[in-house]
Amino acid sequence: MSDLQKKWDDIYRKQTITKPQPAIVLSRYEHLLPKQGKALDLACGVGGNAFFLEEKGLGVNAWDISPIAINHINNNKTNSSTLNALVINLDSAPFPTAHYDVISVSRFLNRQLTNKIIKAIKPGGLLFYQTFTREKALPGGPSNPKFLLEKGELLSLFSPLTPIIYHEEGKIGDVDKGIRNEAILIAQKPSQ
Repeated sequence: MSDLQKKWDDIYRKQTITKPQPAIVLSRYEHLLPKQGKALDLACGVGGNAFFLEEKGLGVNAWDISPIAINHINNNKTNSSTLNALVINLDSAPFPTAHYDVISVSRFLNRQLTNKIIKAIKPGGLLFYQTFTREKALPGGPSNPKFLLEKGELLSLFSPLTPIIYHEEGKIGDVDKGIRNEAILIAQKPSQ
């Protein structure tokens, strides 16, 4: 067991998990999702995004390094569910090429996966990405810069995709309202 797997297993073991909620990038912009197709939820945790995507009619693969998280998903899906949740170390995972209509990533950042993610999206497919920023309006989230985005970095990382929605509020205005400490990107892979 890797240190990373142990870390996340410990986190999920300590959580009281009710029904996991999807990331704001999905729930707020669900109207942009296709009515059918294949989706991949990366670093899926206990499945908030994966369950949401399946409810919207997509066939979903959910990958996470934590067997505790994946067991939670598998123990809570319905008998008719087609959600495929797997324990996968994303650092060494083989990503299929032009396979997914939707890829969702929330509260996870590994810059080394950027090209793999882009290649795995079908032409015309969408990326829904939400994760932590270095500019913090409120306490919370990771403190290690390795896991925090610079201002506008999501746009730069996924520049081969066409941005549809980009959202980063930072410290502007009333910091007790809105989406703080995180950036949101919805982008589309150009059709060929």
